[in-house]
Amino acid sequence: MSTLTSGDYVIRAIRPDDWPLVKQLRLDALRDPVAHLAFLESYDEAASRSDAFWQDRAIGSGEGSSAARQFIAEASDGSWAGTLTVLIEEAGTKDWKEGTVERRQGHVVGVYVRPGHRGNGLIKALLDAGVTWAWERDAQRVRLYVHEENARAQGAYRKAGFVPSGEIVPFVRDPAQWELELVVERQG
Repeated sequence: MSTLTSGDYVIRAIRPDDWPLVKQLRLDALRDPVAHLAFLESYDEAASRSDAFWQDRAIGSGEGSSAARQFIAEASDGSWAGTLTVLIEEAGTKDWKEGTVERRQGHVVGVYVRPGHRGNGLIKALLDAGVTWAWERDAQRVRLYVHEENARAQGAYRKAGFVPSGEIVPFVRDPAQWELELVVERQG
């Protein structure tokens, strides 16, 4: 998949030379008021990473990677309005919570849309691109986890077709809180 145009945005995979923008968008995401509910790293952790880390990240999840793909929404003025990454999880491997992955699936992480671009369907366009990419890699389903208190994100994911699987896991940053697994199953 090369690009997908959605209204005033172009949804595309990042390229290796995009690494400075990948870094900046991640740092901006970690400054968001709900970052503590949405991301597992802090702003300080991300800001302390070397340029080599960000370069490797752009190579490892950019165009041409078959294990991960980071998508961005590029606005008509060239700015980046949002992002998400899809990781491919193989059946029989262990996932982030040490559970066994039962079938080949995509796992959506790092979802962020800048405040001025929220509420207009952009998150659905990003998710559509990520899910399509996972289907092209023979994923049987795509999942994501969302904090129990992140109602806005839950609503956006449900509008994009994700439904609760029934799995609830402790939030990594505070085991007294919970995350819900939402999934979309491959049809046919």
